[in-house]
Amino acid sequence: MTLLAPTVHDRGIATLTLDSPANRNALSARLVGELAEALDACAADASVRAVVLTHTGNTFCAGADLTAPPDPHELVALMRRLVALPKPVVARVTGHVRAGGLGLLGACDISVAGPESSFALTESRLGLAPAVISLPLLPRLDARAAARYYLTGERFDAAEAARVGLVSVAADDADKALEPVLDGLRRASPQGLAASKELVTATVLRSFDRHAEDLIARSAALFASDDAREGMTAFLERRDPAWVL
Repeated sequence: MTLLAPTVHDRGIATLTLDSPANRNALSARLVGELAEALDACAADASVRAVVLTHTGNTFCAGADLTAPPDPHELVALMRRLVALPKPVVARVTGHVRAGGLGLLGACDISVAGPESSFALTESRLGLAPAVISLPLLPRLDARAAARYYLTGERFDAAEAARVGLVSVAADDADKALEPVLDGLRRASPQGLAASKELVTATVLRSFDRHAEDLIARSAALFASDDAREGMTAFLERRDPAWVL
């Protein structure tokens, strides 16, 4: 059984659906691998004009799977693959997005979030930091908002996500809001889309090329720390970690 639903094709749009409800679509090593393979297939398929990334259940992505985490290099490679894919990637979010899931979302070119969606960067509450997911996030997020939500781990809604640059559109009906976006992509030439995407992703790709190795090392050091062990144990045991005041 795969953790990614079969790809659906509709007039040039390939839809990839995260389908691992048992762990709220958390980024396990297996899911990261399956998604990377599916993106490569879309890149090689001349009939695919753009990709929609969506989910089953009430969670788009809960972040890294703490029980079967991906190799940090593979997670970085997946986010870079989304950014560098020569075809636009559109996120359709109608559920919750947490921690590393925001990195996945931030790597997409366009994103639409419905009213049921919510967002939080919860790493600081686990003794960690949003290290590698900063690669696609920090070039795109409002700096003051990034400071607030990186530090506090507060939850925020779709309207706030749109205000701070995390998503493109907050809508009452995500599918209806997607219609003009997908129509526009279908009307664009493949060459025009690829060249235009190169322009808008150049800064993000420079972030990957300059900072990826440092942030991977920083993330590994944090995961190996006493604070992180306590934070993740407390999370799995559904209790407050020892430092909560």
